[in-house]
Amino acid sequence: MILLDGKKTSEDIKLEITAQVDKMKKNGEKVPHLAAVIVGNDGASLTYVGSKVKACERVGFESTMVRMPSTTSETELLKKIKELNEDDNIDGFIVQLPLPEQIDTQKVLMAIDPSKDVDGFHPENFGKMALDMSTFIPATPFGILELLERYGVETKGKHTVVIGRSHIVGRPMSILMGRKGFPGNSTVTLTHSYTKNIAQITTQADIIITALGVPNYLKAEMVKDGAVVIDVGITRVSDESNEKGYIITGDVDFENVSKKVSHITPVPGGVWPMTIAMLLKNTLLAREQRKEARK
Repeated sequence: MILLDGKKTSEDIKLEITAQVDKMKKNGEKVPHLAAVIVGNDGASLTYVGSKVKACERVGFESTMVRMPSTTSETELLKKIKELNEDDNIDGFIVQLPLPEQIDTQKVLMAIDPSKDVDGFHPENFGKMALDMSTFIPATPFGILELLERYGVETKGKHTVVIGRSHIVGRPMSILMGRKGFPGNSTVTLTHSYTKNIAQITTQADIIITALGVPNYLKAEMVKDGAVVIDVGITRVSDESNEKGYIITGDVDFENVSKKVSHITPVPGGVWPMTIAMLLKNTLLAREQRKEARK
């Protein structure tokens, strides 16, 4: 069994990006600048955004965190997005989800300039992705593709089963795994909460990508020998024996499933470190595209 080590791979990518940024500095070029907007005081969101800002510092990017109170109106947030769209110093920005209930998330995502949408959530970028055009790929699916590529996991002609159909992971992943090229060219089955007999489907899969958010959902009997398993799930589970009072658990019963598979991602340390690395990669791409557009 080969562990798909996202922590190590993300470090490799950050080193590669740092080298590119150093080259930009030597050439007197502007370095990439990522902004992150966070509305409210959600603990997990603050942690995620903080990690993104630290990652920017690590690779030599400029970064800006825009914090807005939980009472922020939709109009106020849209005004801030307009400012970021028009700020020539900002190459890319993200709006951290979830947003407070008074704000229409779809309206906010639609307001972001697609050329600065480094999360890859704008319909224009999602549509380009679906049409195999060059664009920003959502960071988590992008990270999964990078792991499969760097570990040389064969995807052509394979049966990929995706569990979960969110717009952030499941839906884009199902499109990307069926695209022409590598990783891709697989036959994809997208499953969700209304799928009957999921175990019957997963036992036929060569590759399983699960993004359900249900701890230990995927059991050993649901996986065939030699399959590749990508676990996107990340859930805090209470555990009094742990000094933190909880443990981080994925969708996969790792202890038992890992005994049957050829490749598997750990949780933590698998997919999620890749997400931030690929957000940085998208920001670098945004900077390069803006530079080209000026020529």
